[in-house]
Amino acid sequence: MSIAHALRERGCDVAIYTAEESRNLVESEGFRFFPFRALKPESYERIHQMEQTVGGRRQSARVGHQAFRNWLVETIPEQVSDIQVILDEWQPDVIVTDMNMWGPILILWEAVPIPVALLSSLGSMIPGPDAPPWGFGMAPPRTTGAKILARMLNGTIDVAATGLRRRVDFFRAQHGLEPMGCSVNEFAGRLPLYIVGNVREFDYDRRDLPESVQYVGACMWHPPRLADGATWLDEIPSDMPWVHVTEGTSHFQDPFVLRSALEGLADRSMQVIVTAGRSRDVPVEGDLAPNLHLVDWVNHDTLLPRCAAIVTTGGNGTVMSAMKAGVPLVIVPTTWDKPDNARRVVEAGAGVRLAPRKCTPEGLRAAVEDVLSDERYRTNARRIAQHLANAPGPPRAAQLIERLAQPVAAPL
Repeated sequence: MSIAHALRERGCDVAIYTAEESRNLVESEGFRFFPFRALKPESYERIHQMEQTVGGRRQSARVGHQAFRNWLVETIPEQVSDIQVILDEWQPDVIVTDMNMWGPILILWEAVPIPVALLSSLGSMIPGPDAPPWGFGMAPPRTTGAKILARMLNGTIDVAATGLRRRVDFFRAQHGLEPMGCSVNEFAGRLPLYIVGNVREFDYDRRDLPESVQYVGACMWHPPRLADGATWLDEIPSDMPWVHVTEGTSHFQDPFVLRSALEGLADRSMQVIVTAGRSRDVPVEGDLAPNLHLVDWVNHDTLLPRCAAIVTTGGNGTVMSAMKAGVPLVIVPTTWDKPDNARRVVEAGAGVRLAPRKCTPEGLRAAVEDVLSDERYRTNARRIAQHLANAPGPPRAAQLIERLAQPVAAPL
């Protein structure tokens, strides 16, 4: 949405293709809305249901594989069908997508053809010698042994994904396209534009990427209707550090982080603002300690500038909001890309990673007190915040996207 606004400011027409439930939001911002039609969100909702059944402390390999197959791969024909209608009716010059939509990346870019720009949040997923294997939360390979291990893990991932790639190649063949010949992440590096909504310094300082990869800085946006003055925050004493605890909007499982925080941080020398989410209940036994404040939701733009630390499972939005505010983190990484997000924070020296199995009340309290007592974490978080503040952000992304619409793209 932030890039959509920036494109409109440059005189571009913008339409958004997404789920029907977002229609009011999109149209209230003045953009044309195209809903999912052939594409049914039930496949994604089933993944949420499966995640709830296996708990939430680590990624289930079975659920992960089924998510990739059912949501990312098997919906490719529906994505292509829907977007083809948009191409015929609205005739856009460029498609901007994220990694949740493989249809534009793997089919439409070559089959139509039409320029496709990929928007990635915290980092590039294109494999390379400067980056660790995706999904393991590992450090970048810097020694010979680490490089050998990284190659072995990448090879194992490629073997495990063979069936998914064959299915993708089947769909490509239906459109007269050759097999990919590589992983999806590697294939995405061939796109004419790969935008990273981050700064290079917070993505392992990678120097091994193609010229199509452009770091533009944070591309975040909050609906005006969610602007929240949260005047109740003014009633919280400010004579001790504030700690925000959240599991984000994509954690649907057991709220073990919140429970550990409510027990482990009670009656400590800190004010703890815990957000449970608007669709979840966190059982609380007895009265909360005076320093605990449990609410459904609070605007990060209002809260984070007052915080000394944030506890989170490592979702993209929370991590980037924390880094923009220069607030160090305690990350308890659970599923999907959260282990890698935690690794970026650790590599930047802007926080600590606490393994989910160690997220007991005592373990979480020790991690929070470590971050609060060591000024280096805040110094490094502020350093990343300064890099983000200096980045061009959505206006640069819009400029790069607009160039793709030109008959001969100008140099990036």
